Amino acid sequence: MMNLAVSDHILAKPGPRDAALADYDCVRRAIAFISQKWKAQPTVEAIADAAGLTPDELHHLFRRWAGLTPKAFMQALTLDHAKSLLRDSASVLDAALESGLSGPGRLHDLFVTHEAMSPGEWKSGGAGLTLRYGFHPSPFGTGVVIASDRGLAGLAFADPGGEQAAFVDLQQRWPRATCLPDQEFTAPFAERVFDPAQWRAEQPLRVVLIGTDFEVRVWQTLLKIPMGKALCYSDIADRIASPKASRAVGAAIGKNPISFVVPCHRALGKSGALTGYHWGLTRKQAMIGWEAGRLGAGEPAGSIA
Repeated sequence: MMNLAVSDHILAKPGPRDAALADYDCVRRAIAFISQKWKAQPTVEAIADAAGLTPDELHHLFRRWAGLTPKAFMQALTLDHAKSLLRDSASVLDAALESGLSGPGRLHDLFVTHEAMSPGEWKSGGAGLTLRYGFHPSPFGTGVVIASDRGLAGLAFADPGGEQAAFVDLQQRWPRATCLPDQEFTAPFAERVFDPAQWRAEQPLRVVLIGTDFEVRVWQTLLKIPMGKALCYSDIADRIASPKASRAVGAAIGKNPISFVVPCHRALGKSGALTGYHWGLTRKQAMIGWEAGRLGAGEPAGSIA
C-alpha cells in the first residue's frame, strides 16, 4: 500500500468552494450539540454558543449551507422526522421500479447510471486496475474521490487531519489496484456530485460498483431511495429477496465505497433511529439535514427561530 502524506499542496486549489470546509466545521459542532440536546429543543442561542458563533452567524450559516433555519435543521434531525422518511418509502420505490428506473437512467437525485465490475475483478483485489484519487472540499468535510476511466469508484469523507486515514480506508477496498494522485482527473467528479445545478438527466454520473454480488445488490437498492426518503435494513433485505439477512445488509451498507452518491445515509433503523455510519454519525445527520434543505423544507427566509 502506498504511503500517502496528505499536505496542503495536494488539496484542491483555494477557491469559493473552500468555504464549504469552514462551514462544515461549524455545522459539525452544532450538530454534535443538537444530537445531545434535541429532546429539550435547545434555543438558537444555546446552539450558537456550542458552535462558537453568534445567533445571527448561526442563522446565516445554516441558510447558506443547507437552506434551512437552525430550528428547521434541528427538526430534520429528530426521530419523528426520520420516521416520516420511512413512512411512504415503500410505495415510492415500487413506483420507481414499475416505471423502469431500476436500469440506466434516473436512479436518484444525482441521475446516476451504474455498472458492476466483474466478479473476477473483485476477487483479484483490483489487480490491473488503475485508479486516480484526489482531495476536494465538500459540504461534509474533505471529500476523498477515487475514479477510473469507467466512472466514480470511491467517495469518502474526512475531518481535518483525517485525510490520510480516510484514503487508506478507501484504498484498502482494492489492495492490488494502482492508485495515482490526480486532482485534475477527480475534480470534475467532485463538482458533479456536490453541485445540485449539475444534477441533470442528460449528463448522468457513471459509478462503478466494486464488491460481492450480495453487496452490489444492496448498493443498487440504496441507489433507488429518493432524496427525502429512507429504508430500514429489513426492508432492504426484503427487496433483495433475503428477508433474514438484515445483519448482512447492515454490513454491506457499512462497506459502501461510494458514500453519499450511493446513499447509505438513507438507511435507518426500524424505529427511525439514525444508527451508525462509516464516516461518522454526525456526518450522516448533516447529509439528512442538507438534503432536507435541498427539498425546500424549513421556514421562511426571514425567520431566525
